[in-house]
Amino acid sequence: MSKANKEDMLKLAEKYYRDEMTDAMIYEYIADMEKDENLKKEFRALAYMERRHAQFWKKFLKRRGVSVKEFKLGRWKKFSAKFMRKVLGPGITVSIFESGEMQAIEKYFKFYTSYEMDESERKELGTIILDEIEHEKLFSNEKKVLRVENVRDLVLGMNDGLVEILGAVTGLSAIYVTMPFIVGLSGLIVGVAGALSMAIGTYVSVRSQRQVNESIRRKMEIIFAISPTRAEEEIKGRLKDSGLPDEMIDDIAIKMASKKDAAIKLVPTEDVNEKIAALYTGFAYILGVFFPVVPYFFAPTTYIALPISVFLAGAALAVVSAIISMMSGISARKKAVEMVILGLGAAFVSYMFGTLLNALFGITA
Repeated sequence: MSKANKEDMLKLAEKYYRDEMTDAMIYEYIADMEKDENLKKEFRALAYMERRHAQFWKKFLKRRGVSVKEFKLGRWKKFSAKFMRKVLGPGITVSIFESGEMQAIEKYFKFYTSYEMDESERKELGTIILDEIEHEKLFSNEKKVLRVENVRDLVLGMNDGLVEILGAVTGLSAIYVTMPFIVGLSGLIVGVAGALSMAIGTYVSVRSQRQVNESIRRKMEIIFAISPTRAEEEIKGRLKDSGLPDEMIDDIAIKMASKKDAAIKLVPTEDVNEKIAALYTGFAYILGVFFPVVPYFFAPTTYIALPISVFLAGAALAVVSAIISMMSGISARKKAVEMVILGLGAAFVSYMFGTLLNALFGITA
C-alpha cells in the first residue's frame, strides 16, 4: 500500500470513529429523554451497536500506531437532538436518523473492498456493514409505526404548492406590474383550488387502491371456498407476475394453496388513512402557497414583490429539499441545488411567458 493510500485509509478510519461515537452519544441522549419504553430500548440498543462499531475503528487505528482522542457530545448536537425529539416528534426524528444509513453502508463497503486489512478485520467490518443494513430495517419498521408516510405527504404537498404557485405569480407579475395585490389574490385563489384538487386526488387515489385490494382479497377468499384448484391457478399467476422462476412456481403454489391465509397475504394491504393523507396534502399545499404569494399583498409593484417572492420560495424549497434528503438518504446539498434550480427555472419560464403575452396582446396593468 502506498503512503498516500495509507494516509487516506487512516483519515477515513478516524472520521468513521468520530461518526460512530457521535451517533452513539446522540442515541444515548435521546434514550435518556424518551418516555416510550419501547423507543427507549431501541435507541439504547442502537447506541450500543454504534459504540461497538466505534471500538472497531479505534482498534483498527491503534494497530497502525494511531491513537484517537476521546470526546464529548457538544452542546449544539445535544440541542439539535433535543429539538428534533421534542418539537418535531419521534417520526421525523427517526427519519432524520435513518437518512445516513444507506450512505454508511456504501462508504463502509467501499472501504471493505479498497483497502488492505487482515482477515479478522475484514470479517468484523463485514459484520458492521450487516449491522448497518439491519439498522436501516429497524428505522424502516419504526417509520411505519410512527406514520412517517404522512410527513412525506406534507413535504411533497408543500413542494407542489411552492413550485406551481411561484410559477403562476411570476408569470402574472409580468402582466400586472402595477397591481401586485391582483397577482397575490390570483395566486391565492389558484392555490386554494390547487389544495382542494390535491387533497381530493390524494383521497381518491388512496381510497381507490384500498378498495381494489379489498376486492381482490375478497375474490381470493371466495375462490378458496369454492375451488381450491382454481385458487392454485390464481396463486401461480400472482407468483409469475412477481418474477419468480417457472421451476419454483408450481412447488410454491401447491404449498400455498393448502394455506389460505398465507395465499391471501400475497395481495398487498393499504395502511395509509386516506382522510389523514388528504388533510396533510391539502394543508401542505396551502403552506407552500404562502411563501411566493404573501409579498404581493404588501409591495407597491411586482418589481419589488417578485424578488422577495422568489427569495422566500427559494429558501422554502431549500428547507423542503433538506427534509426530503434526510428522509431518502441522499445528499442534502445536491437535492437543494436540484430543487431550487428546477423551481426557480419554472418561475423564470413563467415570467418569460407572461412577458410574451404582454408583448403580443398589450395587456399590461
